[in-house]
Amino acid sequence: MPQTIDRELSHDLRAGAHHLVGAPEDFDPLLALVADAHVVLIGEASHGTHEFYRIRAEITKRLIREKGFTSVAVEADWPDAYRINRYVRGRGGDGDAAQALEGFKRFPQWMWRNADVLDFVGWLRAHNDLLPEVQRVGFYGIDLYSLRASMDAVLRYLELVDPDAAIRARHRYACFDHYGEDPQEYGYAAGFGLGPSCETAVVEQLADLHRSAAAYAQRDGRLEPDDLFFAEQNARLVRNAERYYRAMFGGHVASWNLRDQHMAETLDALVAFHAGHGHHEKIVVWAHNSHLGDARATEMSGAGELNVGQLVRQRHGRDARLIGFLTYQGTVTAASDWDHPAERKVVRPALPDSYEALLHEVEIPNLLLDLTRPGPLTAELAEPRLERAIGVIYRPETERLSHYFHASLPRQFDAVLYYDATRAVEPLERTGLWERGEVPETYPTAL
Repeated sequence: MPQTIDRELSHDLRAGAHHLVGAPEDFDPLLALVADAHVVLIGEASHGTHEFYRIRAEITKRLIREKGFTSVAVEADWPDAYRINRYVRGRGGDGDAAQALEGFKRFPQWMWRNADVLDFVGWLRAHNDLLPEVQRVGFYGIDLYSLRASMDAVLRYLELVDPDAAIRARHRYACFDHYGEDPQEYGYAAGFGLGPSCETAVVEQLADLHRSAAAYAQRDGRLEPDDLFFAEQNARLVRNAERYYRAMFGGHVASWNLRDQHMAETLDALVAFHAGHGHHEKIVVWAHNSHLGDARATEMSGAGELNVGQLVRQRHGRDARLIGFLTYQGTVTAASDWDHPAERKVVRPALPDSYEALLHEVEIPNLLLDLTRPGPLTAELAEPRLERAIGVIYRPETERLSHYFHASLPRQFDAVLYYDATRAVEPLERTGLWERGEVPETYPTAL
């Protein structure tokens, strides 16, 4: 049975909600909330919902145009996203946005190879084309799954600027050759002492690159100005990914924390790099709610988990704003298991006692809640409730166990956007399985 909210809470929600009606001024309150913040984290309740991608992009466009934001950092691999960065800044050899997105080959391809990202990348290139080079907005990946691709990128850079150093790096990275192409094989063997660890090798390589950075900066004039930064970040990623894959088989919390610490570290590196070139960085971050909502407000904190949202708040305080998305029902692009094909799946109506069910009962289809305003509404919403999280895998048959956790919404986010009925993001490659996906009778219309 659906929960019934008391009349006073219902009244407070209706009074406190900003209706989203598809008008240009929909996000004016959100821009006012951002104010002069330099870091804005915009989440998503799934990795496969059109509205989350589309609205996040629209908010980001306004942050770029009206607030002077200079970078978009996303939950994607550094080398793949850097190809987008080169394209949107008018560099590289890609002829259009679709070609620039071809670097995203690893599962889940649809997470970045989809129609909404394609539109945003095209917009960002057109926006940048009107600006001088120093004012162009960048696009970066902050995740750490690209162990092999990042090693290759370090080697390519060193072969251009220091062939002797490239030989040393190739020797160090050869440590991973014993384990095949899948880094999880390395993580399992090294983590359980079944093979040699590559930790020393990757730490030495990063240190070697750091020691030589000043000299490389003098001699790489043939390269793009930020190619050294790209190489250093790849070497840092290899070091952190090595630790991540070793920790993966020792427990979820350790590997989760290493991954989110790497993402936060990458944001710091972006700020430091641009500051070194005389620019005060303002970053929009795109990732899942579970990474960007403050972990201290969720039940995962009790198990020792931290996340990007927590680390950013601890480092930047009120200079950061955390924004989440929620939905009640619709469809989603997701897989049934890791490395399985993308499917268009029906998202079940949210469980009773969840924030999603609570907002559904208010009967405002799309709304924005400012959670920073003190008062009885914020106090009532602070009482922990269930919250849904769908990643790249959706298992409706184990909905409660697989996709819900307890959270205190006003402590987790500064604002939340709620869309009652949402639809699946459209992959650029639509398989027959995705096309045949079930679509409910209440399938929502596009924005």
